[in-house]
Amino acid sequence: QVQLVESGGGLVQTGGSVALSCVASGRTLSLYDMGWFRQAPGKERAFLAASVWSDSRTYYADSVKGRFTMSRDNAKNTVYLQMNSLKPEDTAVYYCALGSPRSNGGRKINDYDYWGQGTQVTVSS
Repeated sequence: QVQLVESGGGLVQTGGSVALSCVASGRTLSLYDMGWFRQAPGKERAFLAASVWSDSRTYYADSVKGRFTMSRDNAKNTVYLQMNSLKPEDTAVYYCALGSPRSNGGRKINDYDYWGQGTQVTVSS
């Protein structure tokens, strides 16, 4: 059984930083693409970043490029999302996801087979 558990969310002021973690069980992350998404109230779930297992490429949405950094520690079966220079519009529930075998750095929700429960990040103005 695959389980993804996010942690590290919370309340932060504008301009601050937050580091999220996602620990996986039931799969060896080194063999799968991993992604981060977020969903703000009343909005669709949106792609943030993807890490490709086969060649270590990482892709980012334009909205977070230069501010967010995704990394992985395969030995700990964990992926991270370091978020800097946060803005109130970054307020959302943040999700990690494990890619399907066809993902190849996918940016769509259906490129991912398993999802964590989400962690809330709130950026105050």
